[in-house]
Amino acid sequence: MTSSKPKSVQTMKPATAAKKLGVPLTATPAEFQAGVVSRDELNEMQSTPPDWLVDLRRNGPHSKQVIAAKLKISVAGVLRGGITGPLTTAEIDALRAENPAWLEREQALQVEVRKEALRLKQR
Repeated sequence: MTSSKPKSVQTMKPATAAKKLGVPLTATPAEFQAGVVSRDELNEMQSTPPDWLVDLRRNGPHSKQVIAAKLKISVAGVLRGGITGPLTTAEIDALRAENPAWLEREQALQVEVRKEALRLKQR
């Protein structure tokens, strides 16, 4: 016997959707921040991103996870470097060009962490 109950639509808070999209909530449009996002809407944004999402992903501001990936360090390394908020792509590029000592240390540390992870995986 099948149920005649309609399938409910899964929704999430804007903050959750923004995190899944890899963008800071504060950088999203007001209408995105004010509503709820369905699972179907999120999937649609991931497969065919709207212009505002394309622009955010290209120019920022970027979340700590994206900053860490672009700098090739860990999120903890981003925080140890004193970066507590989002950065734009231009700011990340400037930081890379400047290459401060803390960034060099964090990149070297990340290389060692990856080597150790690979060594342990090969055991």
